[in-house]
Parts: sequence; C-alpha cells; structure tokens
Amino acid sequence: MNEPIDAFRLRARKWLAQHVPKSAPPPDGPASRTYALAWQRTQAEGGWGGIAWPKDVGGCGASVLEQIVWSEEYACAGAPDPLGPTFVGVNHAGPTLIACGSAAQRAFHLPRIIRGESIWCQGFSEPGSGSDLASLRTTGTVEGDMLVIRGHKTWSSFADIADYQELLVRTDPAASTSGALTWVICPMDAPGVTVRPIRTMAGNFKFCDVFYDDVRVPLSNVVGGLNRGWGTAMSTLSFERGTSSLALLLTLLTRVEALLGACREDRPYLRARIAQLRAEGAAVRAMTYRLALASADAPPDASGSFARLAFAEYSQRVHAAAVELFGIDAPEVVGMHGIGHDYLDAFSETIAGGTSEIQRNIIGERVLGLPRGPR
Repeated sequence: MNEPIDAFRLRARKWLAQHVPKSAPPPDGPASRTYALAWQRTQAEGGWGGIAWPKDVGGCGASVLEQIVWSEEYACAGAPDPLGPTFVGVNHAGPTLIACGSAAQRAFHLPRIIRGESIWCQGFSEPGSGSDLASLRTTGTVEGDMLVIRGHKTWSSFADIADYQELLVRTDPAASTSGALTWVICPMDAPGVTVRPIRTMAGNFKFCDVFYDDVRVPLSNVVGGLNRGWGTAMSTLSFERGTSSLALLLTLLTRVEALLGACREDRPYLRARIAQLRAEGAAVRAMTYRLALASADAPPDASGSFARLAFAEYSQRVHAAAVELFGIDAPEVVGMHGIGHDYLDAFSETIAGGTSEIQRNIIGERVLGLPRGPR
C-alpha cells in the first residue's frame, strides 16, 4: 500500500530539518563542487536522491504528487539551491539516459549521479547558436570507432568543475536539422577540452566557454543513436523546461511572503505591488502543479514551456521588487548571498534553456498548433 501523502510530507519535513546544511554554499569553484556532491550524497543516503527517478535505476520512484510535496518541504526548509552544480546530472542527463541511453550507459552513469560522485554540465549553446540549436557548428567526425569533436560551446554552467558534459554536435553537415545532430557524453578531462570560466555580472563564475580541439570520444558514448540527436536533445530540454526546478519556484514564493511582511504600511504602492506578486505566484504555482499532474503518466512535452516561461519572467519581477523594497545598499541586498546577487542572476532566466521568445514560439507552434514563424 502506498504511503499516505500526509505521512510522506511529515517524513520529508523531519528528514530535511535534520539534514539541510547549516552553511551557505560557496559561490563557485572546487569548493562549490565539494559542497554540492556532499549534499547529493546526503540525500541519496537518506533515500531522497533522484526523487523523480524510478526505483529500478536507484531513484525514489516518487509519484508526481509526492514530488510536489517534496519540493514544498525542500523550499520551506531552506535547502540548497536546486539549480546548483548537481542540477544537470540529476534533472537533465540522468532522465535523458533513462529515456534514451543504452543499458551500459545507464549502468555506469546513473549510480554515480545519484550517489554524488559526478557532476555534469551542458554543451548545447554556441556563440551565435543559442536557442536556435539547429544552427550549431561544433562538429563531430566519425573516425573508426571514435567521434572527433571540434568547435566551441558557451554558457555551459559549472563546466569548470564537471566530470561529464551532455554535448550536442553536428555529425552530418549535409542533413536537415532532424538528422544532422548527435547527443554524446563527453568526458571533461578528455585531451583537447579547454574550459574558460566566465564571470557574470552577479559576480561569480557560473558559466564557462568550452573549446574542443580534436577531442576523441568513443562512439559508445553516443546517446539515442548517431545523427538522431535532435530527438534526444528535445527530451533533455523537455525535462529542463518542465517541473524539475519546482523547488526554486516555491523558494521564490516564500521570499514574496517575507517581502510582504517587511514592507511597511506607509508604502502602500509597494505593498500593493508585492501583493500582486503573491497572486501571480499562486497562479504560476497552480499552473505548474496542473502541468505536472497532467503529465504523470506521459513523458515531458512542449507544455513544459508554459512553466519555464512563467517562472523566468516572474522571478525577475520578484527580485526587482525586493531591491526596490530594501534599497541597493541594504545588508539584505549586498554580498554574494544577498538579494542583489539574485536580482542580477535572474536576468539569465529569460535566456537560459531557451529565451522567452523561443518559449513563446514553442507554445504557439507545438501546443496551440499555430503556423510556424519564418525561419
């Protein structure tokens, strides 16, 4: 018999209260890797690693409702940022391997991701080829049983501390988009890989440029089949644009409540603005829950763009209101863990994982069935 949801909530709440780290995570570099892997190991040892993964691959096998409850309790407990260094492995690469990977790939990588032994990064975006993945120019040439990779990726989060990269390359220059690309597992310590961290305007080194100079990767690292990477990449982006960052939304809603409590009654305009944000947040949360519950028995699809778009733009409005409330020089705002950092970092939300314009195109074309725009 399944555990009653109230009992599940209490069990999650009790565990989080006992195990959430007391110290804030380091902003970047090797220390952030150590912190993130330790937290992932703690969750795995407690039976909470891979909350959405099936049990037969080492996950919790939680229902969608249980995943929602876990995210609520995770946010209320002030647990580490779910978009930290382990996010890509747990929420992108792992689910992609579960859906599209070979038995050997799953057997090797999934336990390492869950147990906090490896970090993954993403190699999709390029200079001039961000949301438009079809235009990417990094190539993979088949030579015997190897794929030789040449090119340049950018905005690769945590690439400087990652062990593996989910890498999308062009393997058939003559083919159309659907048959031109390949999704491959790239070891970040492979000869020819050069990583250059990028300092963001928020002050930390969150993103990286990655260069590939005749990097040789075994064809056994291809996921989903050679020249079939477009479908594999769409699976990856569906996970990214879905409910995998639900805990981040719920954490943001707790911030809105705190802002409303901190706003004095002699600032009626700002109080009304924050109250409006509370209402908007409730709507975004309700939509995200509905999408999650509706897709309980189906793989993620384009409807995840609704959640991704709504959260990204909502996050920016919340952080702007927070800075206005406290002022740019307030203790709550300054510093790497202050609201000012989050305000600046939130500008990337409407770019990462597909710009707001791309998300609207996806919704229009793939959900609403509108005619495709000019290409």
